[in-house]
Amino acid sequence: MPGGDAREAARVATEATQGMAFLPELPARGPGADMIGRSLGLLAEMYARVEPSGWRFGDRPGRDTKRAWSWLGEDLDALEEFTQGYQGLLKVQAVGPWTLAASVETRHGEAALRDPGAYRDLAGSLSEGLTAHLADVRRRVPGADVVLQLDEPSLTAVLRGQIGTASGYRTYRAVDRTVVESALRELIAAAGVPVTVHSCAPDVPFALLRRAGAAGISFDFDLLTERDWDEFGEAAEAGTALFAGVVPGEDAPLSDPAGSVSGVRALWRRLGLAPGALGSSVAVTPSCGLAGASPAYARAALVHCAKAARSLVDNPE
Repeated sequence: MPGGDAREAARVATEATQGMAFLPELPARGPGADMIGRSLGLLAEMYARVEPSGWRFGDRPGRDTKRAWSWLGEDLDALEEFTQGYQGLLKVQAVGPWTLAASVETRHGEAALRDPGAYRDLAGSLSEGLTAHLADVRRRVPGADVVLQLDEPSLTAVLRGQIGTASGYRTYRAVDRTVVESALRELIAAAGVPVTVHSCAPDVPFALLRRAGAAGISFDFDLLTERDWDEFGEAAEAGTALFAGVVPGEDAPLSDPAGSVSGVRALWRRLGLAPGALGSSVAVTPSCGLAGASPAYARAALVHCAKAARSLVDNPE
């Protein structure tokens, strides 16, 4: 979400979404509020600091880690204020283990992705930290059905060996798909709540994420290509929740809600999927976050998403 006002962001996140409130992230506040820093602040007994090259692991919690803790606490307090008596879905999110491993350096200056021991430790620490975080959210909002979103925008690049090294002259070796899937499966199983995986990159690995146990997959609908259609259809038929990013994440004219999902309807028909299942299978979201939008547009976009989703229920054909 845009801006730095935790209370206003929480107000919008609980009022504009009509059925799935969420814990906002406000990266404009700086390091520690960004998606990587926020998630590093959730780790159990692992700490990181900002270096000129980016985030790097350290031995103890420094200023950047403490800032991440403080902002998360502020956001949780604001959410708790606006969810008194709330009952319904509540989404919280964190960066997944593979995007974190691609984004954070070890003490030697290379991404944790390079060292199998480092990314195993990272995944274990993230799992433990998320368990505590989810318990805190459930304590603060006892009527909520909590859903965890794992942001994995680098997942495809990890699988393809496309993550650049610190020097920029080469890339890290591709991680074996079974290793990637296993790590995600273990984290998803440990979460104890339904988990969706979000990636706004091309070529989202639908089948891998379903095998890992993801209850939902969130993606930029405009980046789907014809080679993705079969996996999209298989996910829909398997009952996987599909979060289709069809609303621009930055200020842009908003068409009528039904028009925003016309592409989703067309693909659904092309694949021969049951029309009556469309409204219960597909949720409507911004294409990839709203941090670059104006506050007014962010609210309008969320309201628009809810109306577009309702149009899929009311008029599935």
